[in-house]
Amino acid sequence: MIKQIVVVGSGLMGRGIAYVGAVGGYAVTVVDINESALQNAKQEINHIIKKGLSLGKISSEKAEQAHSNLNFESDLSKAVAKADLIIEAVPEQIAIKKQVFETIEEFSPSHCYFATNTSTMSPTEIASFAKRPEKTIAMHFFNPVHKMPLVEIVRGLETSDETAETIREVATNMGKETVVIKEFPGFITSRISALVGNEAFYMLQEGLGTPEEIDKAIKLGLNYPMGPFELVDLVGLDTRLNNLNYLHEKLGEKYRPAPILEQYVKAGRLGRKSGKGVYDYTIEEELIKK
Repeated sequence: MIKQIVVVGSGLMGRGIAYVGAVGGYAVTVVDINESALQNAKQEINHIIKKGLSLGKISSEKAEQAHSNLNFESDLSKAVAKADLIIEAVPEQIAIKKQVFETIEEFSPSHCYFATNTSTMSPTEIASFAKRPEKTIAMHFFNPVHKMPLVEIVRGLETSDETAETIREVATNMGKETVVIKEFPGFITSRISALVGNEAFYMLQEGLGTPEEIDKAIKLGLNYPMGPFELVDLVGLDTRLNNLNYLHEKLGEKYRPAPILEQYVKAGRLGRKSGKGVYDYTIEEELIKK
């Protein structure tokens, strides 16, 4: 039975996963070597809880439970010593994930399950960094985690049926719908999202329309809740570029990143997190400060 969850990484995804885990009734420890990042994560999770309470999304009992279930730790080896499930939510760089999995293999109990929050990368390859491939799986959460209803659960080559069912139950307890699929580069959602988003950048590069016009056409014409540029600014242009480079390597030319996307990333236009992506959020931030 899963009781203790450790989330490795306190960024946007990590803090979101920690929130839904805590609200779902699990004891959750968020781990990050950066103390400042941990404090930011704690403040953001508290804000999400407070807002959810004010909007009636969660009860006062659930809010209190979430607060009591959350812990924050900078020592990974210490944090995982009693974990039942470890969810890695570090950046989509294989070297970083390798380091995390080697550490958690050494210091976590033998019964512990390993999950990687990845949108494109191979859970089979990531499982090879540890010694329990039958207990390793991918849990692809979506941003923002507390609002998006789906978790895409991806089995690696040696993932057991028991592991897949256990992780599906955990996601359900977190309030999520699930699909359990076999591994293939990009899974289901990232392959489609990457194609649409990349094509939008090619349209922008060709002068077909402004970002606003392209987003409006996609939202109203295809009934998407967000336009591709609104979405990439939320997810991060660097994250999208990393995903496209991976898919281009694995699946071929149709995923070659648009040159203008590469330019934006080189210019530091990474989206909302940097204040400017396809759209400029600095004016919005100034208005909020006032």
